[in-house]
Amino acid sequence: MKPHILQLNPILIPAANDELAALYHVHKLFEVEDQAAWLKEHGSAIQAVITGGHTGISRAMLEQLPALKVVAVNGVGTDAVDLPYCRERGLPVTATLGALTEDVADLAIGLLIAACRNICAGDRFVRDGQWERFPQPSAIPLARRFSGMRVGIVGMGRVGRAVATRAAAFGCPIRYTDLRRMDDLPHAFVPDLVDLARNSDALVLCAAADKAEGIVNGAVLDALGPRGFLVNVARGRLVNEDDLAQAIEAGRIAGAGLDVFVDEPRVPLALRKSDRTTLQAHRASATWETRAAMIRMVLDSVAEGLAGKRPAMSLTT
Repeated sequence: MKPHILQLNPILIPAANDELAALYHVHKLFEVEDQAAWLKEHGSAIQAVITGGHTGISRAMLEQLPALKVVAVNGVGTDAVDLPYCRERGLPVTATLGALTEDVADLAIGLLIAACRNICAGDRFVRDGQWERFPQPSAIPLARRFSGMRVGIVGMGRVGRAVATRAAAFGCPIRYTDLRRMDDLPHAFVPDLVDLARNSDALVLCAAADKAEGIVNGAVLDALGPRGFLVNVARGRLVNEDDLAQAIEAGRIAGAGLDVFVDEPRVPLALRKSDRTTLQAHRASATWETRAAMIRMVLDSVAEGLAGKRPAMSLTT
């Protein structure tokens, strides 16, 4: 008999859905209208859960799944999962660590270049027919060179290191901050975030920092200064968005490239309206290659958990 698994988010890779359907009885809770009633009636049969980093799974739901053997998160964020409770139950919770690194780092550099060179504003200028109306070179303000910029990286995990590799290829001096100095890195460690911002032309947020909030505030932005750029591909809540909006509007920083926000999908109007911002809809890992790698890790984790093994990517067991 096929095991019953609960899927809390859609999976965008058709082949993965076909494989899941061939191996398991897949119940797509996101398609169920009365989820509470469904869980009450069928929860006792569920042996595995596939969820996303934003959705996670609450303790209340976990308590309705007594036969559960594994929770597989299709993402790297686990702050929406009750990890202490899962540890108490001996439940493996897995994440797709490492699968997202290259694409997230690529987008970080892409956002920084786009912000420095006013790529999105220039695109709108051409699309809106403004170039024909104002063909003189002075109609578009001069941009900022990316090559050689002093890049400060907040969080030197997998993504931070990948960003550093890419920025270094553009001749950028690298400094970083983290919870501690990392002896295997050739880059300068700066323990204080304000000091890092003050000595950087661009500040790139790469920290997982699930419990940190608002660490990039007015003081950090003022230290970054009117020629400095902020890029965030980490967690939206790392940035005080009110402070950022004010800094953008007042020209206290030069610009920002943002893939993540505090209250997604709601983005502050000041950030949406500004030509100083380059925005994405939390899409840093949204490539076929990364999503296929992620779901492969999820499928492997589910299979290992159901077989009574410790999944390779388990964070709790």
